[in-house]
Amino acid sequence: MRYRSNGIWTCPLIIRAPYGGGIGGGLYHSQSIEATYAHVPGLYVVAPATPYDIVGMLRYAFRVDDPVLFLEHKKAYRLIKGDVPDEAYTIPFGKADIKRAGTDVSVIAFGLMLHETLNAAEQLAAEGISVEVIDPRTLSPLDKETILASVKKTSKALIVHEDNLSFGWGAEVAAIIASEAFEYLDAPVTRVTGPDVPGVPFARTQQDFFMPNAEKIANAIRKLAKY
Repeated sequence: MRYRSNGIWTCPLIIRAPYGGGIGGGLYHSQSIEATYAHVPGLYVVAPATPYDIVGMLRYAFRVDDPVLFLEHKKAYRLIKGDVPDEAYTIPFGKADIKRAGTDVSVIAFGLMLHETLNAAEQLAAEGISVEVIDPRTLSPLDKETILASVKKTSKALIVHEDNLSFGWGAEVAAIIASEAFEYLDAPVTRVTGPDVPGVPFARTQQDFFMPNAEKIANAIRKLAKY
């Protein structure tokens, strides 16, 4: 709308969209759609993962004059709880948050995968591996500065998302790290994602095979830490 009208028209629109697997939804109710929409210039694509972030970013969404795709992970609706202040506050788009500080490996994860990553980081702390966990919160536009600063500190990067591996959101993040922090890397940029199959299977065993989890993430971090 802005592009075709030389900035005269705007398009203030908020679409709240449930997404994600792990809830027995099978092929039809488990998609992760972030890459499809993050590919479109001008759209805000956000995926906050905590009650505090959801409230602050939803309030901020009403202040922008561009379309916002507000992704909410289905499994997190009743699984994740947290305190929210009574006073009004907003969280601007494009600002990542370091949910856990660390020194050995940087992990970028959002939505339900953020919580799986935090669980993995807690387990690995007992093994002497210090994991820094970055929640981008806004998938597009991306806070490159926070991600790159973390990777330059740890020299190792893991990206976690639920969508298929190929051509996913994580590929763009990996490309940014490889092109803008290559000289700081001590290991290949790694991803933990869903496999390249058409969708999340309904059968519980196959669903578990598809879904990234704390165990899979921890194993990937161990390999990076030893590299």
